[in-house]
Amino acid sequence: MGKFIGSRGFYKKLLWLAVPIMIQNAITNFVGFLDNIMVGRLGTEQMSGVAIVNQFVFVFNLCIFGGLSGAGIFGAQFYGSRDYKGIRDTFRFKVITGIVIAVLTFLVFIGFGQNLIQMFLTSSDGSNSVATFKYGLSYLHIILLEVIPFVIVQIYASTLRETGETVVPMTAGIAAVVINLVLNYILIFGKLGAPELGVAGAAIATVISRVAECGIVVGWTHIHTQKNPFIIGVYRTLKVPAALTKKILVKGTPLMLNEVLWAGGMAMINQCFSVRGLSVVAALNITSTISNLFNVIFIAMGSCVAILVGQHLGANEFQEAKDTAAKVITFSVFVTVITSTVLYLASGFFPQLYNTSQAIQRLAGRMICVNAVIMPLQAFLHSTYFTIRSGGRTWVTFMFDSGYTWCVAIPFTYCIVHFTSLEILIVYAMYCSMDTIKAFVGFILLKKGIWVRNIVE
Repeated sequence: MGKFIGSRGFYKKLLWLAVPIMIQNAITNFVGFLDNIMVGRLGTEQMSGVAIVNQFVFVFNLCIFGGLSGAGIFGAQFYGSRDYKGIRDTFRFKVITGIVIAVLTFLVFIGFGQNLIQMFLTSSDGSNSVATFKYGLSYLHIILLEVIPFVIVQIYASTLRETGETVVPMTAGIAAVVINLVLNYILIFGKLGAPELGVAGAAIATVISRVAECGIVVGWTHIHTQKNPFIIGVYRTLKVPAALTKKILVKGTPLMLNEVLWAGGMAMINQCFSVRGLSVVAALNITSTISNLFNVIFIAMGSCVAILVGQHLGANEFQEAKDTAAKVITFSVFVTVITSTVLYLASGFFPQLYNTSQAIQRLAGRMICVNAVIMPLQAFLHSTYFTIRSGGRTWVTFMFDSGYTWCVAIPFTYCIVHFTSLEILIVYAMYCSMDTIKAFVGFILLKKGIWVRNIVE
């Protein structure tokens, strides 16, 4: 058991790194939950319109995450070897990547936004589809303004975390979500003399909060140069050594493709479910929003295992890397069993907070139960993915994640949605249970230890 259970000092170090990430994610998801409820109080069409657009925002978020992750692997290992020039170069690579992704996002959303929203609407929904489309388009046009500050925050915050600084991104995240929450209340419902803007108010509040978060993270990083020596002179040039660029592209391209294809795959799966009607779209939105509140622990553990294992690998401490991965994964699954039990027991309560039909509330509650049952498995998969990725085995993680999604999950979901008359809850449970295949493959990859290597020497 000693292989899977760490010392008190180990958990102290782990929690010192993880708790700020957990708090930031928890507050972000909690405010997202409240935001979702506020929009949900306006009606099913408003909630569904925002939920559809947020599918595309989710794809963009993961594009940024994937685009920066390749450089992040090197950043963590450079920090492990105390190579600040290397960190500076990876930061510059992130800046260039962020600019490219932001430009492409604007082009796609402006040029094809209407078509993307219509993919989730069926003609059988009648006038509800027209209203949902209108609300979704209104939300999309405003939410585009958050692209630039979001990119900047991710560039700075990811680098700070790679160097062991998690408190500042957490603090900025807390400030952002508080601003978002207050402005949501004021702008959605027209409080304190403000106009009642509804869905548009929710989008405006999000943009303003993102700008505030960006200002805090960037300002702190440049003011505290002693704590962040990598930032000194970082903008004197945007040149990145050719050899390092090649390495990052080799390792990072699969990560970028993986995040894009995985996020796109999730959107495709939700589009498959949407064939069964807007009531399913609404129930899935409620389910994902509630489940995200309870996912924060294992999401944070994924970030921690990537940072801690990456630092050990960069210092050639290979046995320590293996031990750390085993202990973090075990801890993540154990805690997730507890949180998923709470979620299961409370599954019927949360959907009642939404101003929607009882049928949608019942369906959402049952879907939340399914998510709760599968959550410990997701915790194992999440930490496994980041462990393998920390050693630069990005093509392996690509096949593990996106390869599975597009070759197994999407075809399976499409077939059971379109070619069977099974109840949607059974279809959803069958889709979720497919993660057992990934878990089996992930366990084999961990045992083989193909990820244990230093990639910055």
